[in-house]
Amino acid sequence: MLFDPYDAHVPSAFLVKLADAGWERREAAALRRAVFCHEQGVFAGDDRDAIDAADGLAHTIVALSCVAGQPDQVVGTVRIHEWPDAPRTWTGSRLAVHAAFRRHGHLGSALIRAAVGTANARGCDRFMAQVQAQNVELFQKLNWRLLDRIEVHGRPHGVMQAGLAHYPPIADPLTGFVVTAARRARRTEAA
Repeated sequence: MLFDPYDAHVPSAFLVKLADAGWERREAAALRRAVFCHEQGVFAGDDRDAIDAADGLAHTIVALSCVAGQPDQVVGTVRIHEWPDAPRTWTGSRLAVHAAFRRHGHLGSALIRAAVGTANARGCDRFMAQVQAQNVELFQKLNWRLLDRIEVHGRPHGVMQAGLAHYPPIADPLTGFVVTAARRARRTEAA
């Protein structure tokens, strides 16, 4: 199904929350594969790693499109985890937004807010991420500091740290928060 941002059936809101249903986690994994394996070619076949395999380590946050007020599909995701050998230090990774929704409601920013706010509520003192070079500027606008430039999987990344003071704790990440969709005006052709 192709996404048409002018269609009347396009979601008017997105729910951003910690995934708690099996379908949310399955669709988040499928979206990660679509973005990191098929679209970007970073991984062959699957992007799962030791963080995903470690029982209870990774927490999946999702952005759900809502139709008639009900969650419909996963259109964005990010995972977070606390480092076992560095308590109170959290990392965000595998941030992915469905291609059809990348300019529809600032979902990347909302997922970042949910990731850092969720970790902040769990006692985070430091929140880090390795950000693809093309996204460093977005993170800087969202109060992240660039600490270093590195290569990850053969691609340039920035090592970044969130300004925790700009991310209030999200006490109930299962409830999450709603982001309204940005509606674009329909283009009309001159006669």
